[in-house]
Amino acid sequence: MARTAEDSRFQLQKDRMLKAAAHCFNQKGYSGTSLKDVADMLGLTDAALYYYVRNKEELVYLCYVRAADVGREAMAQAVKDGHNGLDKVIRYLQNHVEFMVGDHGPIAIMSEIPSLKPVHRDEVLELSRKHSTAFEALIEEGIADDSIKDCDVRMTGNAIMGSVNWIPKWYHGDPAVARRIVNEIPQILASGLTR
Repeated sequence: MARTAEDSRFQLQKDRMLKAAAHCFNQKGYSGTSLKDVADMLGLTDAALYYYVRNKEELVYLCYVRAADVGREAMAQAVKDGHNGLDKVIRYLQNHVEFMVGDHGPIAIMSEIPSLKPVHRDEVLELSRKHSTAFEALIEEGIADDSIKDCDVRMTGNAIMGSVNWIPKWYHGDPAVARRIVNEIPQILASGLTR
């Protein structure tokens, strides 16, 4: 039982570290962020971060894996709860946006993929492709069930996902803005899909 509590503590601290790192990477980019920046934000020593990661490259990689996990969670919930393609798209957008600006956030923007070593880059790109494919499948489902008008699925998916994934770049933690983002952005992005 003690091991489980220790694992939970480790995971909570690691999640806290990844949120702080996401904030730093989103604001300053990969080259502008140091492990010291992340440690300072957490009130830790630089050495304390080495308990969780070997270097900055591994830290950005873990941030991207976490971002993919959050997106996958948002998608799974939407698929489970949605009634048709359009409803699933809207629920996914609401879930994902709420995760980004709520307790799950901040989420790292995947803008520094070239800085990853090849094995990490390949894994992150594959996670991203799978997520894009799953989102496009929701659009295709909506076209098939007549809840979404006919469109170029790939272009539409890329436009919507690009908009969603850029939110962490311009959202800076204001709760009033977060509420507006959650209430308005999914509807704005989905409005072009409806018949």
